[in-house]
Amino acid sequence: MPKELLLRTSPEIAASESLLKQEVAKQLRINQEKISGINVLKRSIDARQKSVLINLKVNVFVGTEPIDIPHIQLPNYRDVSNQREVIVVGAGPAGLFAALQLIELGLRPILIERGKDVRGRRRDLKAINQDHTVDEDSNYCFGEGGAGTYSDGKLYTRSKKRGDVDRILKLFVAFGASTDILVDAHPHIGTNKLPKIISDIRDKIIELGGVVKFETRITDIILKGTAVAGVVTQSGDKILATKIILATGHSARDIFELLDRKKIHIEAKPFALGVRAEHPQQLIDKIQYSCDFRGEHLPPAPYSIVKQVNGRGMYSFCMCPGGVIAPCATSPGEVVTNGWSPSKRDQATANSGIVIELKPDDFKPFAKFGALAGMEFQKSIEQRAWHLAGETQRVPAQRLADFTHSKLSADIPKTSYLPGTTSVELGEVFPGFLTQILREGFVEFGKSMRGYMTNEAILHAPESRTSSPVRIPRDPISLEHVQIKGLYPCGEGAGYAGGIISAAIDGEKCALMIAESLKAK
Repeated sequence: MPKELLLRTSPEIAASESLLKQEVAKQLRINQEKISGINVLKRSIDARQKSVLINLKVNVFVGTEPIDIPHIQLPNYRDVSNQREVIVVGAGPAGLFAALQLIELGLRPILIERGKDVRGRRRDLKAINQDHTVDEDSNYCFGEGGAGTYSDGKLYTRSKKRGDVDRILKLFVAFGASTDILVDAHPHIGTNKLPKIISDIRDKIIELGGVVKFETRITDIILKGTAVAGVVTQSGDKILATKIILATGHSARDIFELLDRKKIHIEAKPFALGVRAEHPQQLIDKIQYSCDFRGEHLPPAPYSIVKQVNGRGMYSFCMCPGGVIAPCATSPGEVVTNGWSPSKRDQATANSGIVIELKPDDFKPFAKFGALAGMEFQKSIEQRAWHLAGETQRVPAQRLADFTHSKLSADIPKTSYLPGTTSVELGEVFPGFLTQILREGFVEFGKSMRGYMTNEAILHAPESRTSSPVRIPRDPISLEHVQIKGLYPCGEGAGYAGGIISAAIDGEKCALMIAESLKAK
């Protein structure tokens, strides 16, 4: 049997097989020749002290034949071509993993996606970046794989209680992700690698008898009394089924409007909103690692920070070391930012959303919109940013120290945001109370991270799609909508997830509950 050992060691030792073997032998007080193998089970970085350390959990084989970590295989899926059909609306992580789970349970998913496949999406992303043209159905938020496919692929989640995180990670590995995601404390696939994995998942769904329909927007939900009977597409086609998983993501405003119009119960939900801050990665490394230059064995440093300002939480969100800021509008006439990193996180800049918790009272000026009040509040800020930036996809931007002093920046250096920037006093983008909290909060951030408060940092506004502004309520046991039978609100868009992993888990849960309900009948 292997011996399990916890180590705290230097990045150089953690990165070298021979040096790690020497360190393990020293810890166990044995000759290193007796060690036949070492398997790394978990890895994390501890940068709290001046010297950065790597925490390792390893299995050590002493005097026995080493056992390789088993190759991860896909579940024993079966063909479902002739099985009962379930409609899944949305091919983001919730929809894709719901479809896989349905197949595993012997049901046939009909996966409907308004956007294009991952290859087709690339052309539309190029059009946003170069021509400032927004396709309402194919963009950074809509299309195969959902928002995470081309905006990072971070797999870290705090939602350990929501379900089996390891199962989702193992499925990603089985579809081609690096086994490092099973080891690292903050797993990350990267925007350059995730599309291939997503397309392989889609191919498997089709191979097993599932159906995938791209460029198919849902314009109506067919009801029979208080139960679903199917959906209608933009071409007028009807697709019939008595079970529908609604996994449309946090930006599907037309779906929220459809539900509201049909008087299917939805609720305004608090969310967070703010800016995306970009710093030189070398500066963040210096702050976090307490060094002038990061060594080759350390990854670009992330950061995570939370402050209470005037009774509100202000915090970093979706931090992207060695990353890029992207234009994530889903309609013409609005500006939205987000961030992503390639797998190597090798860009010269680091960026993070810096956002503030909103409260229901903040939406009062939009009360006439009822459950859509938060969505309209969100939309108004995105549209204001578009106007201030010259009615293009250029983003309103300001140097950080200038922002805290209400000073228009004389110039904005080139940032990673490809459509470009326009110098704007960002107090014009946000309501006064949000501007004040952001200014005070950044001062507090600077006290906690010495060097963070600098005019080298550029703020881009707004970061507004942190989560859905609407919740589609469901029964906590059956996961069916509280009012409509057979409708399963799912994932981020319904208000029940916050990232790739939690959305995938929620998709699987909905699929399981559908199988249970059909079995009961």
